[in-house]
Amino acid sequence: MLIAAILASALGFIDGTVTAIALPAMRSTLGAGLAEAQWIHNAYMLMLSALILVGGAIGDRFGLARVFGIGIALFVAASLLCAVAPTALFLIVARGLQGIGAAIMVPGSLAIIARAYPRAERGRAIGIWAAASSLTTALGPIIGGLALTFGGPEMWRWVFAVNLPLGGVAIWLLYSRTQRDVARPGARLDMAGALTATLALLALAWGLTASEDGPDWLWVGIGLAGLALFLRIEARQAVPMMPLTLFNAPVFAAANLLSFTLYSALALMFFFMPMTFIAGWGVSEIEASAAFAPISVFMALISSRAGKLADRIGPAPLILPGSLVVAAGYGVIGWLAPAQDFWQHMLPGFCIIGFGMALVVAPLSAAVMGAVEEHHSGIASGINNAITRLAALLSVAALSGVVAALYQAAGGLASFGIESDTTGHVAAMNVAFRGVAWIASALALLSALIALRLPGGLRR
Repeated sequence: MLIAAILASALGFIDGTVTAIALPAMRSTLGAGLAEAQWIHNAYMLMLSALILVGGAIGDRFGLARVFGIGIALFVAASLLCAVAPTALFLIVARGLQGIGAAIMVPGSLAIIARAYPRAERGRAIGIWAAASSLTTALGPIIGGLALTFGGPEMWRWVFAVNLPLGGVAIWLLYSRTQRDVARPGARLDMAGALTATLALLALAWGLTASEDGPDWLWVGIGLAGLALFLRIEARQAVPMMPLTLFNAPVFAAANLLSFTLYSALALMFFFMPMTFIAGWGVSEIEASAAFAPISVFMALISSRAGKLADRIGPAPLILPGSLVVAAGYGVIGWLAPAQDFWQHMLPGFCIIGFGMALVVAPLSAAVMGAVEEHHSGIASGINNAITRLAALLSVAALSGVVAALYQAAGGLASFGIESDTTGHVAAMNVAFRGVAWIASALALLSALIALRLPGGLRR
């Protein structure tokens, strides 16, 4: 069971990190523009962020192992479609199907461990699962970078194809080890909330990315109206997928807002960074993948100690300086980007970001979980998980027009994120990337201000 859960988690984590490194190659082989590149990212994040909360409830309703296996199978089938995608539109649709599979699969990976192991052994099993998840998150970009550097642009297809054997082994282990799969036929599903959230986020993301000339405010308005309707539905549902009463706790609301701003900054950097370094500067994919490593390394070295310290002094004394360190890291990247020196200028900036994030992540999780009653811990964790993914979706969508505008204003004649020998192309990409770094730094500074509302900050 534990190996099956680890393999399933690895599928989602590897695809999430490798796609960023592979985007320049995907754009080159499929002839995709910047808006299409964003939807290769957004289609996956849209379905995952909108459906991850209801995904766990579906497992309770129909049987955890059964639904977990279906999620893995759907993810693997969608991965095969991604691997053979002939056009950018085909790949976008396949990535959406991957997101649906992941929304069913991700909540089940941890829940399957909780049910399979007795309480005395559960902590150790979850620790192994978390360590393996961190390892796959770090290895994903490195594996993808090696494949693309030495195998050529078309190797991005094999990044998706490798999910087939991994998923097959996970499904076999799951069903060969499952002796009893308990279902709860009477459990209610908030399908109205799930459908409304999906359509609202789709309209909002589409309105933000429909044109490189700027947002389509009609679709943005429809998306915002849909989100308002979603909140109304959740307020009236007997069993809502997102209980709004949890946000009555100021600490819970502040911790989730901080999660949104901080992870928005991280998503922006890791989406636009590979295109800048690989397509603009000529850095190889394996070199660019090194930018992802510091977060995993510092998380492994510091995160557990930060979590224990937060238990003693409160989360704010770690989250506030950690957010400031992250802001400084983005500032260093924005300041030094015009020099186009990855190893001496950019990688140290990412090390600063990794150190700051390691100070923040565990205390932030502790703040979320400590703000609710124990019987709400599962849904609180799910909400925070969904919000971090929603941050990745909306931040990348919202910055599409800004990045395009900065690129064009700086004299760019092609498109941000592609290889081009047009006059001023790389310089214009650097200007746009600096804008992304400054915006990310501002979001991290905002996170530090929000941290003052957490236990141990100014609020007592």
